[in-house]
Amino acid sequence: MEWLEGIYHGMIEHPAFEKIEKEAEDIEDVFLFACFADAFGIPSPVSYYTVELLPYLAEEFEQWERRMWDRETLLERKGQQYHFH
Repeated sequence: MEWLEGIYHGMIEHPAFEKIEKEAEDIEDVFLFACFADAFGIPSPVSYYTVELLPYLAEEFEQWERRMWDRETLLERKGQQYHFH
């Protein structure tokens, strides 16, 4: 039982979990922005090829687009991450 509690604490309750989750979200945001910059009016020469990924990334794309329109600027978010208030 103690072993299971340790795994639960390490995977879910530990403060590093939140940081890892935010970093993974940032990496996903960068990847999707590189693939679908046209969604924000930025012309991208690779959009013709990356549109083929859309059926596979449709669910993530909707969530990402909502996050990108709703959140503060990237500089503000990174400033909070590194405690630049």
